[in-house]
Amino acid sequence: MPDLRLKLIATARGMTASGLNRGTAGNLSVRVDDGREGFLITPTGMDYEALQADDVVFMRLDGTPQGRRKPSSEWRFHRDLYVAHPQAGAILHAHSPFATSLACLHRDIPPFHYMIARFGGDSLRCAAYATFGTQALSDAVLLAMAGRRACLLGNHGMLAYGDDLEQALALGVELEALCEQYWRACQLGEPVLLDAAEMATVLEKFARYGQQA
Repeated sequence: MPDLRLKLIATARGMTASGLNRGTAGNLSVRVDDGREGFLITPTGMDYEALQADDVVFMRLDGTPQGRRKPSSEWRFHRDLYVAHPQAGAILHAHSPFATSLACLHRDIPPFHYMIARFGGDSLRCAAYATFGTQALSDAVLLAMAGRRACLLGNHGMLAYGDDLEQALALGVELEALCEQYWRACQLGEPVLLDAAEMATVLEKFARYGQQA
């Protein structure tokens, strides 16, 4: 597990380098697959650049932390997503500029671009606002993430999960790019949306996207 802790820290630093996070905002976790039911998560209120392996917190799925640090205040929606989405291997939460701007409008992102399908559906939902760190926020997240790999969090930020840390970071970057594109398109007028039939076609194609023979 030491290597997984270091990989988590490196990916968390990658969130900052890619512009998804600033300061101590956001959090990151990775499922532990060593016979225990739980996940590793970044500690609350600590700069990613200062993190050491033993600062990373192990959380059991019953909400019990292990380690010398307190876990991110958002550990609940990480835990609940791992339970509800067995395919989730890593979860990323960030306060990136464009995703957060749209989240402050409580605006779902419609199918203005076919890459919306990358996240599992024909739209990206915005979860209802609830106070950070609460079960109410986690419940809102689960609704917004049904059948999806990502969502916005009302008046808060963005959330995405991947099969592993690398994919979670890649999807976070991709989500922020889509949010920027949608934001910019809206400055010029009303974006033209793809219809349901085309999005169904794209979703079917994405089922095999990126797979090499």
